[in-house]
Amino acid sequence: MIQIEKIASVPASKTDAKKILGEDLVHLPMESGIYIFRDQNGLVIYIGKAKSLRNRVRSYFRPNADDGRSLFRSLVRNIYFLEYIVTDTEVEALILEANLIKEHKPRYNTTLKDDKKYPYLKITKEPYPRIIVIRDISKDGSRYLGPYSDVKAMRNMLQTMHKLFRVRTCDYTLPVKNVRVCIDYEIGRCDGPCEDLVSESDYTEIIREAVLFLTGRHRKVVKILREKMKALSEDLRFEDAASYRDRLEAIKRATRRQKVVSHDLTDWDTIAISREDEEACGVVFEVRDGCLIGRQHYFLSVGLDSSDREVTREFLTQYYSACSFVPKEIILRHDLNEREAILDWLHRRSGGLVEMRIPQRGDKKELLLMAERNAELFLKERQLKRENSKSRIPNTLAALQRDLHLSKPPRQIEAIDISNIQGTDPVASLVCFVDGKPRKSEYRHYKIVGIDGPNDFAMMEQVVVRRFKRLMEEGKPFPDLLLIDGGKGQLSTAVSAIKNLGIDQPVIGLAKKLEEVFLPDYKDPQNIPKTSSSLKLLQALRNESHRFALSFHRKLRQKRTLASGLDYIEGVGPERKRLLLRHFGSVKRLKCATEKEIAEVVGIGPKLATIIFIGLK
Repeated sequence: MIQIEKIASVPASKTDAKKILGEDLVHLPMESGIYIFRDQNGLVIYIGKAKSLRNRVRSYFRPNADDGRSLFRSLVRNIYFLEYIVTDTEVEALILEANLIKEHKPRYNTTLKDDKKYPYLKITKEPYPRIIVIRDISKDGSRYLGPYSDVKAMRNMLQTMHKLFRVRTCDYTLPVKNVRVCIDYEIGRCDGPCEDLVSESDYTEIIREAVLFLTGRHRKVVKILREKMKALSEDLRFEDAASYRDRLEAIKRATRRQKVVSHDLTDWDTIAISREDEEACGVVFEVRDGCLIGRQHYFLSVGLDSSDREVTREFLTQYYSACSFVPKEIILRHDLNEREAILDWLHRRSGGLVEMRIPQRGDKKELLLMAERNAELFLKERQLKRENSKSRIPNTLAALQRDLHLSKPPRQIEAIDISNIQGTDPVASLVCFVDGKPRKSEYRHYKIVGIDGPNDFAMMEQVVVRRFKRLMEEGKPFPDLLLIDGGKGQLSTAVSAIKNLGIDQPVIGLAKKLEEVFLPDYKDPQNIPKTSSSLKLLQALRNESHRFALSFHRKLRQKRTLASGLDYIEGVGPERKRLLLRHFGSVKRLKCATEKEIAEVVGIGPKLATIIFIGLK
């Protein structure tokens, strides 16, 4: 049984939220379950489980509960709403916690990064199953293997499987009529189920052997194939027996490079965690039949200044909740606090007994040390790549620096465009590209004020002054390059405005007609080839700023047009204007509407609809 309760319904203010939350903490139950913290906007920021909900949740709000942990203080400061789910057992709480963390990815929880990108192998549920690569699991009765963090290794394994086992690769829904066998049949890669050349029972046996191979049960596959080869030889079917002999040799070659780590033929996973600050890497070594058959690695976002035991527990639950197979043994560095509950959950997942071991010596200890070393290397490699990407200058920016004679690469470029129709509804846009890619969080709209008539130069001056004054007031850095949509006139206006502010800012102009690039200190435009990547980047900036300005201009013009048509109609105020526009979507549609259609708008009766209809006509 699972019972769901909410605490602290939406209050009128932040203060009220905190007050309601504090009052309701007293009424928390003592049962086991999970608790969900939300911020002031209702966003899930942390999910946890507890043997006693009351004791655990109230512990967050005790004096000196943080023990100096800054992230903990940040979490508590942002808690405004609480939900809890009561469960009958710790196992139910564990399962629920893992599922909800995967769904919501709370900011302060330890979560797998980009876990949706990892592929699975799907054994389809159909008369003649296929084995295909997918990225999303669906409840369609099919079997799934994975997930695989090493996509290249997974595809190599799949390719080898297709060479060894005659699994069909076509996408026919069998049985099907009027099809011919493909090239796979001709070269011995398929037994031709599309033409009923193999029985469904025999094909099912092929799939079973293929799955055993994919899951690392090579010894069992070899045993099955040897028995079949022997039986065929005894029946004097030497050609068929030879095909099994060849497959056995191929399996031997495919598994030759696998590292034998133990003479113990049981299956186990070795899990190691390496962490630094708020990032960690989890590595899983998969041992099947005593051989190391695979290595998976996942990056984690670590929250709440969690201990190593807590990070390991959360990684283990998230990994095996998505994993298709749970081995008999799991090798760890540390024992877990909720050992019995986790083992009970793993038992349900696997259908058999599962043990967690902390080796002190021997093969398993050595493999654990190797996994830990791999986790450290993966984490350092990821951090190094991140640092290199920050310092790496894209070739397009290097070319732009050369073509425009800039002192440094223009990593941040801003572009300004003006949009108006004969001076009406004048607006401007500012778009920002960082390392050649749009940074939409830095996009800005401007309404032009105090300028009558179509004066693009004055409008450009106003926007430039407003933009850079704002940057100066907020103490933010200036862009590496400012792009003005226009020729020498618009560029001169922008340069003059920047000089009057007393700042040093590189600025250029891009004229539309001939795609000419103008620089402040050069009389003639720059000779940049039309096929140059640097010019294409400037064009992309200019086009994006134009699109952004035009969309804003159309929005304002639409509102003004509607208002100008309705301002003179008695009984139509701002709220009803908004309702009419929301209902019809545009002024044009409203003007084409009938009296009956206008009357259907909420808040507009038949009488007012007639008045609006006549007024607009």
